[in-house]
Parts: sequence; C-alpha cells; structure tokens
Amino acid sequence: MDAAVSGAAATPTASDAPADGSAAAVQGEGSAAQAAPSRYESQKRRDWNTFLQYLRNHKPPLTLARCSGAHVIEFLKYLDQFGKTKVHISGCPYFGHPNPPAPCACPLKQAWGSLDALIGRLRAAFEENGGRPESNPFATRAVRIYLREVREAQAKARGIPYEKKKRKRTTTTITAATVSTVTSSSSINPTNVAGVSVPSDATTATPNVSTATTSTSV
Repeated sequence: MDAAVSGAAATPTASDAPADGSAAAVQGEGSAAQAAPSRYESQKRRDWNTFLQYLRNHKPPLTLARCSGAHVIEFLKYLDQFGKTKVHISGCPYFGHPNPPAPCACPLKQAWGSLDALIGRLRAAFEENGGRPESNPFATRAVRIYLREVREAQAKARGIPYEKKKRKRTTTTITAATVSTVTSSSSINPTNVAGVSVPSDATTATPNVSTATTSTSV
C-alpha cells in the first residue's frame, strides 16, 4: 500500500507535463526569434557572398586584399545584365520620357537606387569581415563618382530626376521687434497708486500699505 502511494507520488501527473512542455516551447521560440537575422542582415550576407563569388570567377581570380575601387565598378557593370530597369539610349525616341507609350529595344540595367543600396551593404560587410575602413574599396572616391554619373545619366534617360533628401532643421528666429519688446517690458517697473514699486505679479493680489493709510486718513 505504501509502495503504491510512494510510486504514485513520484510519477508526475498529466497536468504537470503540459506546463513544462509549454514553458520549453516558449523558451525555444524566444531563442529562435533572437537568432533569426533581420531582412537587411540576410540581404547583406547574400550580397557579400555574391561579391566573393565574383572575385573567385574573375579572370584572373582576385583576392579581397587586392580588390580596388575599379574592381567594384566592374562588378556593378557586371550586374547590369540582371537589371530590370529600362534605360533609354540617346538615339531612342523615348529618351527622357518618364512614361513611354510603346516598348523599345533599349537595354535593361540596374537602377541607380539599387546600386547605391548595394554599395552601402557591401561597405558595411567589408568592415564586419575584418576589413579596415581606410582600405575599404566600396568607399573609394571612384565608386562615389561612378554612382553619381549613373544617377545623372538615368535621370536624363528616364526623365525621372533623383532628388536628394534634405534633412529638416528647426531654427529659432528672434526678430528685432521681439528683442525690443522684451527689453522694454523688462525696463518698465510697475508702480501702484501711491508711487511704490511692487512686483508685476503682485500688483493686483497684494494691497499697498501706503495706499490703505492714505485712504483712512481722508
């Protein structure tokens, strides 16, 4: 009888099992959520692997240490064959037309916005993988000039100007009239009926003693 009771006490009940299982499931979901990379990080990793594969397939093969801004520009031009943006050539009748009425034989290229975002991700990935900021090939002046030329050329060809976003700055303007008003207000010392100076906030709240005395005597 005692053995049966002790055995029953040692065996967990059915109500205890789901609680432990649910706690483990919640903990597992939390760790999985923390381990899952963001969309930006996943895209950055894919871009980095694509660039490394490009270096390996280069003729002759290139190492990351020997990569320069010129090689980065070659990589961007290589990606144009996978682009989906119609860029009209100068001889096309739809050159500079934002909404061409008919198709044309102009090539498809990578949009400037896509290339600019790609360079930003690769610039960050280079330093995250041990590269020094001063030797970052994605941050060279040649790459910046190339991106600017692509932006201007595509803006003319597509008739869609790219406007650089300007940061809004909040400025406080103090006019001369405001300054003079404040100066005049501070220089005036309010007085009561008897000619005694009192604080401006106490003019109506506090009666003047001299005034009360004069009124009594009259």
